[in-house]
Amino acid sequence: MDAPTTGAASSARKDAVVNLRMPSIVRDLIDSAAAVLGKTRTDFIIESSRKHATDVLLDQRLFTLNEERYVAFLRALDEPPAPNARLKRLLSAKSPWER
Repeated sequence: MDAPTTGAASSARKDAVVNLRMPSIVRDLIDSAAAVLGKTRTDFIIESSRKHATDVLLDQRLFTLNEERYVAFLRALDEPPAPNARLKRLLSAKSPWER
């Protein structure tokens, strides 16, 4: 799933509707921030949400290591730990979202 860039997001066809409720104080905060940037509330929310969503997804997929840590990382991938009771228990436990 490709995230549109800021420019593409503002010029792309807007064919999805999202309705949400929020406390008035949060709406007022968003409106103030949007006004500082010369944006509408909608544009501010879309841009902020898109940026945060991209960051969240990149945090799950992208990380950087110096050379020493990279070598250690590759070694760990090539030499997984030997099975033991604790590892077996961990791998057989339900994930938090499955509970």
